[in-house]
Amino acid sequence: MKLTHQFQTEEIVAGYDNKTILHGLNVDIPSNRINVIIGANACGKSTLLKTMARLIKPLSGKVILDGKSIDKIPPKQLARVLGILPQSPIVPEGISVTDLVGRGRYPHQSLFSGWTKKDYKAVAEAMEIMNITELANRNIDELSGGQRQRVWIAMALTQQTDILFLDEPTTFLDIAYQVEILDLLTDLNRKYGTTIVMVLHDINLSARYADHIFALRKGKLIAEGEPSKVITSKLVKEVFGLDCTVIADPISQSPLVIPKGRYHGHKDSNR
Repeated sequence: MKLTHQFQTEEIVAGYDNKTILHGLNVDIPSNRINVIIGANACGKSTLLKTMARLIKPLSGKVILDGKSIDKIPPKQLARVLGILPQSPIVPEGISVTDLVGRGRYPHQSLFSGWTKKDYKAVAEAMEIMNITELANRNIDELSGGQRQRVWIAMALTQQTDILFLDEPTTFLDIAYQVEILDLLTDLNRKYGTTIVMVLHDINLSARYADHIFALRKGKLIAEGEPSKVITSKLVKEVFGLDCTVIADPISQSPLVIPKGRYHGHKDSNR
């Protein structure tokens, strides 16, 4: 079981190019749970994740880990607690699966130490968790999108952090790969207690896999909590501008959003 950590933001204001995107956000991440950030495009989801991961410096406010401002924690020390998989990571040219996954061990190695049994074991375990052991000697360039994503997540797992951030880990993947990735992350959380925080676009997958949801609108937190309490037709309209009906998913019993489109019933077969 991973350790329990207190991870929160206090009145975070952040943005890019003199444009403020987050407006005084207060977020408290439940430890050892799967947390999903949802919201319309450009609402600040990725900005929040990057700010919490110290990839973006806030204009004001604080990100706090275990009572200490995150900007006061040395980079290697932070990397032993927090792993992040950014959106569309750049693949080093000509690198094998094992070599890329092994780069996740950097925070645990000193300048003069070589690889230890613990390093090799961490790589092997991460590859086994993500079902990519048989791809070990393959070049990253040869893999499909779903296989690449599993390799990147394995690299993050190799850090063996208590907290894992993922920015849209299922984007550009077909539905089968999306479900596979989210199932694997759920297994990771349930088996090891890893605190997972991720940005997802699909509201129904978010509702099915999340223990806790944060809903953003125009850089502000407008709702949070268990999916069954947060995902309502009113919230979907407020966040996404979508008229819908919310029913219980017949398989998972999680909220299932059914859009109210312009066309209802069967289309005219003569058209």
